[in-house]
Amino acid sequence: VLGLLVWALIADTTYHLHAAYGWVMFVSIFFWIVTVLFFVTYLLQLQLKFYVIPWPLVLMIFNATATVLYITAFVTCAAAVQPTSWRQWDYNRRAAASFFACLVMIAYGVSTFFSFRAWKGLGTNAATSQVTDHA
Repeated sequence: VLGLLVWALIADTTYHLHAAYGWVMFVSIFFWIVTVLFFVTYLLQLQLKFYVIPWPLVLMIFNATATVLYITAFVTCAAAVQPTSWRQWDYNRRAAASFFACLVMIAYGVSTFFSFRAWKGLGTNAATSQVTDHA
């Protein structure tokens, strides 16, 4: 939802006049679409059908990449906001987009932390990881 807010707020401005917002739009739309695809994959439990793919590793790499690229998008978006813009509504929307880009960056960072823990198996019970179901 936060990623949707980022690109929707920027898309509602005259972003095409500023090249920096092209990068922010690319990052926000790309990762929003891929995140929705991962969400649908897990919602429908399709990852169980593709058991060959190491899903914890894939999610960790995805979240780490999203975090790094959202850092660049947030810095770019925040630096491109011009408070002396003659169009006040563009300023407000771009400032809000910068705020939400920061929140998305933090969310992907937290997701990276938790996906790293899942990939390493930290926080799991050693007794339950040894149990096999022979039924």
